[in-house]
Amino acid sequence: MMPPRRRLEFLAGRRAARRALRAVGLECGEIPRSGRLPVFPPGRAASISHSAGIAVAVARAPDRDLPLGCDLELRPLPRGATRLVLRADEEALLGAGPAGWSVTELFSAKEAAWKALAGGPGAGRRAGAVGSLRDLRAGPDGDCLRVGPRAEPARVVRVRVVRVGAGVFSCVVGRVDGPE
Repeated sequence: MMPPRRRLEFLAGRRAARRALRAVGLECGEIPRSGRLPVFPPGRAASISHSAGIAVAVARAPDRDLPLGCDLELRPLPRGATRLVLRADEEALLGAGPAGWSVTELFSAKEAAWKALAGGPGAGRRAGAVGSLRDLRAGPDGDCLRVGPRAEPARVVRVRVVRVGAGVFSCVVGRVDGPE
């Protein structure tokens, strides 16, 4: 059984997913789950995230074959969390200024990409391809980030990160052709 606050976030996430699906012309009733993951009816796909009591979701139209993933982080992560998110070859992404990204932004971008590439609906759930966020490599791509599995450099998605107060919202906006 879930604690009351967690249950409210869970229900808000399902409600957000139904609204997102409705926005692309699809109706969806109850959304069962398999473990922690939502199980959408055939022909429907959405990605859900919640943070600090707020839930969001994105969905795709039925005729689109786009990767789907989003993440919401409303509480900034401490700089010490870097070791949980990045490997040494990505640390240059951190920093101030227009070209620098915060730990929270990089975490959120990788979380959205993980949902699209390994764990989310329609991702094919490639077992073992991405075990943790450190198994993903992030790199700059204009005002977005390119994120893909280190073990499969041809499977890369483009992630837009938007600042929301002290936090961030990240959403996969498409595939990237070719390796990073």
